[in-house]
Amino acid sequence: MDQQGRKDEPKNGSELTQETDPQTEAGELSEKAAGPAKQGGSKAQKEVFEWVKALAIAGLLVFVIRWFLFAPFIVDGPSMEPNFYTDERLIVNKLIYDFRAPKRGEVVVFEVPEEGRDFIKRVIGVPGDKVKYEGDNLYINGKKVEEPYLKESIEAAKARGEIFNSGGYDKDFPNAKVQSDVVPEGTILAFGDNRQNSRDGRDIGYVSFDRIIGRADVIFWPLDQVKLVKHG
Repeated sequence: MDQQGRKDEPKNGSELTQETDPQTEAGELSEKAAGPAKQGGSKAQKEVFEWVKALAIAGLLVFVIRWFLFAPFIVDGPSMEPNFYTDERLIVNKLIYDFRAPKRGEVVVFEVPEEGRDFIKRVIGVPGDKVKYEGDNLYINGKKVEEPYLKESIEAAKARGEIFNSGGYDKDFPNAKVQSDVVPEGTILAFGDNRQNSRDGRDIGYVSFDRIIGRADVIFWPLDQVKLVKHG
C-alpha cells in the first residue's frame, strides 16, 4: 500500500496544473495581445500631436519674425554700389527704430509711396542737422564729415582726374529741388552710396520716420558675399 500510495502521489507539487476552458484561455490571450497594440497606437498619436504642435509654433514664430521683427529684401538697382549690388538679399531689422531714432551712417530701407516701391539708402542727416553736400565734400552743422564707405570710390575717381559726385547741379545739396538744408523733426536725409547714379534725398527730399521699414543688417545672398552690413 505504501508503494501504491507513493505511485498515486504527484512527484512534485509544482507540476500540478488547473484545467481551463479553451475558449476562456483564447479570450485572455486576445486581450493580452490587444493591450500592447492599443498602447502603441496611443503613443503614435501622441507623437503626431507633438509634431503638429511643434510645427504650428514654428510657423507662428516665422510669421512673427517675418512681419514684425526681421524681413528679407532684394537690392534692385545700382544706387548703393559699390557696397550693395543688384539681386543681393538682405535681412532688415524692423524692430530697432521702435526703440531709438536712426543714426548717421546707418543703411535703411524705407517706403516711397508715390513710386510704389522701397528704397535702400544711407542716413546722412538726422533731425536738426544742417547739411551741405558739394562735390565730394559733406558738411554737417558746418563741419566737414568723412564718409569711409565712399573712400575707395572717391580715390578711384580722383585717380582718373574726376569728381565722384558728378553729373549735374542737383547732385549737390541743397539744390533747386530741395532748398531747405535743415533736417526737420521726425525725418531723415538719406543718400545712395553711388552718388553719380542715385535718386535719393537730393531729389525726393526728407523721409519721415513712419516710412522707415528698418535697418539693413545682414547680406545673406549670394553665399560668397554673406556678411554683416557696415554702418558709418
